[in-house]
Amino acid sequence: MKIKIKLRRLLLNYKLMIISSIIILGMIGLALFASFLAPNDPNFVDIAQKLQGPSSQFPLGTDHLGRCILSRLIFGTQTSLGTAILVMGFMMFISIPLGIFAGFIGGKVDYLFMRICDILMAFPSFLLSLALVGILGPGLFNLILAMVLVQWVYYARVIRGMVLGVKEQNFIVAAKVCGTPKFIIILKHILPAIISQVVVLVFMDIGGVILAISSFSFLGLGIQPPEAEWGMMINDSKSFFRNYPSLMLYPGIMIFIVVIAFNLFGEALKDALDIKRAGGGIG
Repeated sequence: MKIKIKLRRLLLNYKLMIISSIIILGMIGLALFASFLAPNDPNFVDIAQKLQGPSSQFPLGTDHLGRCILSRLIFGTQTSLGTAILVMGFMMFISIPLGIFAGFIGGKVDYLFMRICDILMAFPSFLLSLALVGILGPGLFNLILAMVLVQWVYYARVIRGMVLGVKEQNFIVAAKVCGTPKFIIILKHILPAIISQVVVLVFMDIGGVILAISSFSFLGLGIQPPEAEWGMMINDSKSFFRNYPSLMLYPGIMIFIVVIAFNLFGEALKDALDIKRAGGGIG
């Protein structure tokens, strides 16, 4: 019975990972080759062509400024996904070293680190990011800076918890007894032991980062015109929702698909790693 349950879970995880990975790779492909795939210039304004329906020239029609919706969706993939990857990359660049250092060293260093985390996490991250962007001013650089400065704390604290669960294991204790330098223990023992969990965390949370970026752009504090971005496209089309609902529907669908794909991939990867730890698969 247990073997059958594991087989079913493995099969489900495999299907979810395949489907979600295809979607993710497809979106990355759109972002990388946006210039070749977009049928028109996404920022070209032609008022004479505004609010047109689908046609051979504009497969999904045009917006209120006569810009090609499909082209803006494709370039929006580049903007939204690229920004989310940058934000997550910078957060991991800060969080991984600090989380490992605090968890492994312990003592006063860990105590000070936890108090800083408690102070920053006392405020809702989105509201604190919103306040920082409001102070710094709208724009891509300020958006990335605000999100990284606010949200690295959460990931660093999670990584610290991972290190605390690993550093008392026998192979780490043995390395300490043998006189292995701390840097070598961290690099060759601690980091490989937690890296799979960190990867799962990244995939499960990058969808939330995309949502946050779209939210800031919707509020006018993120990516600025004329750059194409899904949240900004929704904001631009809200005045035309009653007569032209597709203007909001298309970017909303793109956000939904990308976020769901990353969440499903992260969940499937987490389950697969849990099954592997529990007993090496079905063996």
